Amino acid sequence: MKKVLFVTMAALLVFSCYIGPKSEEIKEQFDMISKKIKSDYAPDRRVKTYEPIIEISADAKTIVLRGSTTEIDAKEALLKALKAKNIDVLDSMVVLPDPSLGEKTYGITSESVINFRYGPDYSSESATQTTLGVPLKILEKRGGWTRAITPEGYIAWATSGSIQAMNEQEYKDWSAAQKLIITTYYTLFRDGASENAGVVMDGVMGNIVRTDGVVGNYYKVILPNGKNAYLLKAHAEDFGKWLDNRNPTPENIIATAKKFLGFPYMWGGTSIKAMDCSGFTKTTYFLNGIILERDASQQGLAGDNVSIENGIDSLKMGDLIFFGSKGTEGKKERISHVGIYIGDGEFIHSATSVRINSLIPDAANYYEGSTRLVRAQRILTKVDLDKDITSIKKHPWYFPE
Repeated sequence: MKKVLFVTMAALLVFSCYIGPKSEEIKEQFDMISKKIKSDYAPDRRVKTYEPIIEISADAKTIVLRGSTTEIDAKEALLKALKAKNIDVLDSMVVLPDPSLGEKTYGITSESVINFRYGPDYSSESATQTTLGVPLKILEKRGGWTRAITPEGYIAWATSGSIQAMNEQEYKDWSAAQKLIITTYYTLFRDGASENAGVVMDGVMGNIVRTDGVVGNYYKVILPNGKNAYLLKAHAEDFGKWLDNRNPTPENIIATAKKFLGFPYMWGGTSIKAMDCSGFTKTTYFLNGIILERDASQQGLAGDNVSIENGIDSLKMGDLIFFGSKGTEGKKERISHVGIYIGDGEFIHSATSVRINSLIPDAANYYEGSTRLVRAQRILTKVDLDKDITSIKKHPWYFPE
């Protein structure tokens, strides 16, 4: 009896897992259609999400479309294309932000620095970072992870506990409140107005918190998660006054960049704790009141192009210079590295660590990758004129109406 039962159960298991020829054909057609839709509507995972999934019953009579996308047009195009192939699906694909979030589609970075990844797990590739007080738009939650959009439009996943979710009114109240920005390299938020008080959390340059009064040499502050803490007055400035004092001249850009000489390189880093090449340029410009795109390949399309066909004589201090491989017939230009030009043939960049190198072959600090110089972009001429170069003061996420 037991043997018969075992054989029967095994047969049922094989049957339930079996995908017949029709199912395989449907899956192949779906993959082909979906690949085309992604190419047309969401080719860049950094700024658009398109992740459809189909579930096919063993007899191929029931097909469910799941997954998510930020592009409603992509979903509609997918459904239309499937129907044209006589593939009828039960539509359960979510258009982000996920309706299950309710009103909590706004967020504020609630730790000194948080890491974003391309997938909702620690094994996924690092994507970017945001710092305390940076506003976010929440798209969906999965397990202990939250997918969100950063102010420059980057989409990735961070642990849910590192983002304070808010509704629109809470978000506007936070944005309208008087705030402070950390102006020293590192600091500590304490649970009392004393250097002997317990530590609540760490802070780094560029962190933003609400102010709630003054106690001696300390600001009393409110963190994004609602907790109270104390911060040395010497380590912060009024955020509004700080913004008014931003003067993003080439000289100031270079002075800020040089503050990080020797700081370590880290893939995906965009904070002073560690930075990759584009994270370094992004952080440098942010501390001068300007929000840049996240990656070198994105920054390379922003601002005014500066010709380098006849060498580097046309470059000016503060220009971004890009390295990679030049485009040829049938092959697109590829940008893999970025630095900030500081004059006299030298530039500052994050490679192993933040350092200064030269583009001139005879120089002692010559950068061997100089032969891969492919383009230069002038950023400061396009602040608030180019959609990819926005001053913090005019960014609607920092100052919503």
